[in-house]
Amino acid sequence: MTTNQIAFLALCNEYCAAAETPAFDDARDLAWRMLRLLPRIYICASDIRADADAIPDTFIAPALDERHYDEVRHRLEAVLGEDDTYLEVFEQDMKYSDTPIGASIAEGLADLFQVFYNAVEALRDAPDELADDIFASISDDFASYWSQTLCNVMRPLNHILNN
Repeated sequence: MTTNQIAFLALCNEYCAAAETPAFDDARDLAWRMLRLLPRIYICASDIRADADAIPDTFIAPALDERHYDEVRHRLEAVLGEDDTYLEVFEQDMKYSDTPIGASIAEGLADLFQVFYNAVEALRDAPDELADDIFASISDDFASYWSQTLCNVMRPLNHILNN
């Protein structure tokens, strides 16, 4: 594994620990802690580059069950309270709608938790040759899915922290 891959894995593990057992005082404390991790995860993930010829063909098996996901989401919702809902402007349907589209910070954070948890579990005992394929899949998923979730959730977290 490269230094950046190790850093990414360590940040994912730190994020999972924070989201799984939140010891947050309030929504502002949660926002502060998440905003310390999420930009660093984004940078590491964007720096992970698979070989130019490598096409991600490794499926990262889900390690997180629905019950665990829901527990994390509900804990985060409880901390965020009324600050959990925000207006999403990057939703595809938004450009065709006159009605604002609401989103949940807790759900976005739980979705990221699921990605990071599955990645950590997949990489835990993976041999180096499989780890490269897993990182190629993570990089592909980052570009096509979860980078947008990460960016979207940072905006309302920033609002909570600074208002």
